[in-house]
Amino acid sequence: MKAGPRNSITDISALRVGHAQDDALKSGATVLTADAPFIASVHIMGGAPGTREIALLDPDKSVEGVDALVLSGGSAFGLDAASGVVSGLRAQGRGFAVGDMRVPIVPAAIIFDLLNGGQKDWGDNPYAALGRAALDAAGEDVAEGSVGAGTGATTATHKGGLGTASVVLDDGVTVAALVVANPIGTVVTPAGKFWAAQSEFGEEFGGLGGDAASYGATRLPLKTDAGEGANTTIAIVATDAKLTKAQAKRMAVAAHDGMARAIVPSHTLMDGDLVFAVSAGDKQGDPLMVGHAAATCLARAIARAVFMATPADGDVLPCFRAL
Repeated sequence: MKAGPRNSITDISALRVGHAQDDALKSGATVLTADAPFIASVHIMGGAPGTREIALLDPDKSVEGVDALVLSGGSAFGLDAASGVVSGLRAQGRGFAVGDMRVPIVPAAIIFDLLNGGQKDWGDNPYAALGRAALDAAGEDVAEGSVGAGTGATTATHKGGLGTASVVLDDGVTVAALVVANPIGTVVTPAGKFWAAQSEFGEEFGGLGGDAASYGATRLPLKTDAGEGANTTIAIVATDAKLTKAQAKRMAVAAHDGMARAIVPSHTLMDGDLVFAVSAGDKQGDPLMVGHAAATCLARAIARAVFMATPADGDVLPCFRAL
């Protein structure tokens, strides 16, 4: 395996990503879109998810393609980011045709970042505007760290963030991940390594090696504000292999293995851990290898999210690279 040219989810040529954030708010939104609808499904393993338009992603539902996926901060307020994206897509003439109307299909998921030191005393909900701005900014280059939906993300010990990673398989199929890491648990071991070190390509998150002894820690740190729904890691895994909706669902299920490799603990009652899966291409690939690669990419992207985070005024936690 090798990383794609950008080591990014946009190594899948059909896909584009846009970010928008408000640094005073310490929050933002990220949009994944394409020029044409794409197959998508989802699998949720966390106990406290926050979502919009999720049921239609089940394989037995009638809508095959979606126009965009939204990852946002803001907890329930952040679900309004999808409304801004819907408005923007409607202006572009995009959406599911119903008679002479078109209805954009935009599933969304959110993280809780309301206690991260940002200014949260807004009057009107700011997230619709952030979603629209993220859609308008969509392109091939994907910034990482403290950007978009990852602007205000945190972990138990460090500032969280947004990360991406890709891999090109031997058969030419590309698989990639985009993630906002905001868990109740840790991405970094007690010895200052990354739990995901076994999945690292080169030195993409510091080349710090493994730390198996940390698995024997009697108690791992957790967020002190870890109420139900106060955390969550949300991700998108994607491929240019041609998958059915049911195969995309299995890809999402497999990708959760990568979350478990990179975050300790993961999939808790307090997290809303969720993975969208996307098929945006027509290459012939092995669904088993695609699922394995999705898990590997997601573990790497989670570590990169924390590794690439940058400090800002009012942060409640340090950045990994600032220590």
